[in-house]
Amino acid sequence: MNQEWILQTKETRRTFSNATWVPLRASIYEEKGNVKSISYISEYFGCGSAAFPPENRKLVEERLSWSEIGIGHTVAPYAYEDGYYASIDQFQYNDKEPIGVNLVFEHPQPIVGGRQWILNPDLVVALRLIKEGTNWVRPEENLVVVARESCDDNGEHRLIEIKREFLVDYLAARNLSLRLSYYRQRVENVPLLEDSKYANLKEHKEERNGGRFEFLVRSINNVFGGSWAMFRAWRTDVDEDEDAPVMGPESDHNTGHESSQGQRGGYEGVRVEGEFWRDEWIEHQSQSMRVRGDADTNLPQFIVETDGKRMASSELDNEDVGRWLWFRSSVVTDLLGHRGFVLKWYTGETGAICSTSGYATHFGINSADLLTVYAYDIARLPAWEQHIWAAHNVAPDGKVSGELLSAQVKSQPASTHAVEEIFFGSMRMLEQGFRDKFGVDLFNHDIDDDSAMQQISRFHSRD
Repeated sequence: MNQEWILQTKETRRTFSNATWVPLRASIYEEKGNVKSISYISEYFGCGSAAFPPENRKLVEERLSWSEIGIGHTVAPYAYEDGYYASIDQFQYNDKEPIGVNLVFEHPQPIVGGRQWILNPDLVVALRLIKEGTNWVRPEENLVVVARESCDDNGEHRLIEIKREFLVDYLAARNLSLRLSYYRQRVENVPLLEDSKYANLKEHKEERNGGRFEFLVRSINNVFGGSWAMFRAWRTDVDEDEDAPVMGPESDHNTGHESSQGQRGGYEGVRVEGEFWRDEWIEHQSQSMRVRGDADTNLPQFIVETDGKRMASSELDNEDVGRWLWFRSSVVTDLLGHRGFVLKWYTGETGAICSTSGYATHFGINSADLLTVYAYDIARLPAWEQHIWAAHNVAPDGKVSGELLSAQVKSQPASTHAVEEIFFGSMRMLEQGFRDKFGVDLFNHDIDDDSAMQQISRFHSRD
């Protein structure tokens, strides 16, 4: 370790307000060696959080910090004797005075032991997340990891963090700001301060990077040594042979006691310690596209004319837009490369790409081997899917697919069949004929048509 490490120079410069991941609750402790011995090294990061509306911002800044919001803050429901019930999501300043919202709950496990942290179900449902292992993912956006959990070797939570992009979307929908309060500690035990890497450092306190840093140098003996005292008291009026003994009021005549004291010490070495506290706001940008459904201002443009003219996605987001778009067929393999996407065939030249967002984008293949799609079917897709389609967008060529027009304009779907479906049907006929002729199976394993069709198509052959 070195001076930069103990002074936490890099860590105190970094803030979570511009980080990708934001801790909602953390208690991470790493150590090496015996805490009372030389060569001991430890590092701790603890963080607590709560979300507050604008009207309580001043109160929070003036009155609440690490002691009230940090990892020591108990997140639990409470039932008062007068009938008032404080639900677990309420952050209370005083009894029966909720001023904020807890985004992580604490759930003790009294019988099986330990404790669990629970991500606020309102946040989970609002962002439409599902749990996969230790991650919370959002299926509508390519199963991107939105929140993740980390546990220690005993299975107890030590960290829950969330991507800031999704956090601020949720905060904007509820008009809340997240307050973080965190503490970092680093410790190293050295034989002598004068012979260590910290020889020229002196104890000090300072305001730094919006937080408070303190550097301490103490002998290990002063930290863990010292005097101790013990007192024991007991009752003398209980007859152990009685079937149902009853103790009377306590007095000097029916009690006994003893006490002892001593000195503990002899620890060698010096404990060098750096501590840092900071409170920080995570602000939203007043835009909530996922939870509240605000308009996305960063949607792509698409080529709509043979001269390369483009129109914004927002202009095409109308069921009666009356336009089609043209795409290279490579868009299909690109989309199928994302988990959860499925290719379906309707006729010989039309099909659909079913995505995790729940939409089935109907397409047709034209004479130039390009995919043509009704513009509104693209414009209604989530932003990230639109960007994938936009990357394969080209100027009109080869007209709109005849079979697509027949279905969408004339309401007369073609009676043709996709060669992919015919291929698998032919395989089944061949397999049955082979079995009838020779009495054995042609294929030595079962083939799942639906799964195999995602890999066996004219688009993959083209690539």
